[in-house]
This record gives sequence, structure tokens and C-alpha cells, in this order.
Amino acid sequence: MNDAEVNDLLTLENVTLEFAGLRALDDVTLEVGEAQLMAIIGPNGAGKSSLFNCISGLYRPTRGRIALEGRDITRMAAHDIAALGVARVFQNLALFDNLSTLDNLMVGRHHCIRSSWWQDLLGLPASLDQERRHRARAEELIDFLHLEAYRLYPVGMLPYGVRKRIELGRALCMEPRLLLLDEPAAGLNNEETEDLAAYLLDIRAELSTTIVLIEHELGFVMDLADEVSVLDFGRLIARGTPAEVRNDPAVIEAYIGGVADAGGEADAGEAEVA
Repeated sequence: MNDAEVNDLLTLENVTLEFAGLRALDDVTLEVGEAQLMAIIGPNGAGKSSLFNCISGLYRPTRGRIALEGRDITRMAAHDIAALGVARVFQNLALFDNLSTLDNLMVGRHHCIRSSWWQDLLGLPASLDQERRHRARAEELIDFLHLEAYRLYPVGMLPYGVRKRIELGRALCMEPRLLLLDEPAAGLNNEETEDLAAYLLDIRAELSTTIVLIEHELGFVMDLADEVSVLDFGRLIARGTPAEVRNDPAVIEAYIGGVADAGGEADAGEAEVA
């Protein structure tokens, strides 16, 4: 993607996060363009989830600035950041097991509802009209993610891979401009991972949604992302296309240096990032 054609949606400037002297993020500067698919990778403890927590408002950086389309969100509350169009899918599922697929997706529409509680209680026309419109949007996303067969099933009865897709659908119901995905392929088999990759490409292309994902499945990342950023001990050590990052000596060292030191000689297969 040509840099001249990219307008930055998300900007991080010198973001540092410290906990009682422990530096989880160290002077991270990063830009994510509109409709870009950015992957953030790194060894365990590299600071990837801490970075997501800062972007989504769960943590406040010790220093630095985070902006969404030029607007400073560094000190904003998580619910205010979500209202600006930032949706996050966590690694662990957080669905309502006793509710249907459709009802779980409808939960994602809550911030779009403009009617008051008393209008809802009385079933006034304005409230009913909103209900129909929000339900129609949830149904559209059920079709988009091929969840029709599970539409009215309680999600607790459904396979893990389907529930991961439902959680993705609930996030999309928020109409996000920025979608943060924390290890979306975790626990999926090969077929489900391939399906997920196709859905993410469709989300980016058809919904014009900017996607930033954390992932340990490097083959999945390298085949999917426009750009890859690599964290190690809280610092950004590499950034570029998947091909550039794959061959970066600092990235190879971050991933396998410890393996070779701890276990003797690293296998040839371990010596590649992807």
C-alpha cells in the first residue's frame, strides 16, 4: 500500500506504560492507515496486550499520546473510546451463553440506541422503529458471517469456532471504524483459521474497517496483513511488509534467540519467523 494513499486513522506517539518501575511499553510510535490491516506480533510478554489496553482505554499511558483520526483519546474512558468507533474482541470469549446468536449480536447495538428507557417501556413508535432497524442490521451481519444456521440457537450450545465468529459479529454490530482483535485464531483448526482470514479480508474490503490484530499464528499473519509491527520487551523493533519482517535479523533473534540459548541448537524449522 502506497504511504501517499494512506490517511492515518490511529496514531501512537512515544507511548510508554510503566507499572511500579516495570516498563510494559517503551516509547512506541506507530501509525495505522484507514482500511489497513495491521498485525502486531512479538514473543510472550512483549507488550502487545498492554498496547491494546492503552488504545481501548483500559490503561492510561505513563507518557505519550494516542489519537484517533487526529483526536486525542489518551485519557478518555473506555466507553467514550468505544463510542468513537473502536471495538475490541478479546482472546477469551465473553458471550451470553443463554442468549441466541441474534440476541448476542443485538448487544453490540446498545451504544447506537437513542430512545429513552420510558419510550422502550411503553413501546412507543420511535422505540419500536429503532428496534426494527437495529435488528435488521444484526440480521445483515448474521448473513455476512454465514451464521444463519445458528441464528436462534443459544450460543452456549454451539461449537467454539462458531462462537468466535459470533463474537466477531457482535463487535461489527458496533459499526467500528477501528477493530482490535486479540489472537482471533487462537483455538481454531486449520479450516476455521482459513475462514477467519477470508472474513477479515471481507470486513476490510466491504465494510472499510481498519483492523489491528495481535496473533501468535505467524503463518496466518504473514499471509493476511498489509503491514506487520513487532514488539519485544515493550519496544517496537521492526515494522514493514510481511516479507520485510520475516527476514529482519532483530525479529528472528526475538523469536528464536532464547530457544537456541535454552535448548542448544535450534531446529532449521524454528529459524524462520513464519
